[in-house]
Amino acid sequence: MSRFIQRLEKNIEKLEKRMEKEQQKIDSLREKCECKKITKAQFNIKKRHCEENIKTMSSRMRVLQGGITREKRHLEEKAEEKQKKKEKKEKKKKKKEE
Repeated sequence: MSRFIQRLEKNIEKLEKRMEKEQQKIDSLREKCECKKITKAQFNIKKRHCEENIKTMSSRMRVLQGGITREKRHLEEKAEEKQKKKEKKEKKKKKKEE
């Protein structure tokens, strides 16, 4: 696998971890709200901000996953072209031998 694909996968993992942290923030905010440390309005504002962050990170993740599929397809096409060239060479060799 190419380094480019590995780098994209590493970035996806980082985004997943950040999304989990944002989800944990929402959970802790919910607990604070239930314990009456913050008001319901403050909770909703902060929760909305965290959800927006999660949404942007998930869209970035989808873009990176699309990049991975495009790169894999590109590598497959390159391998197919290489195989075709190899087959042509072999055919030419056989013709010369005959």
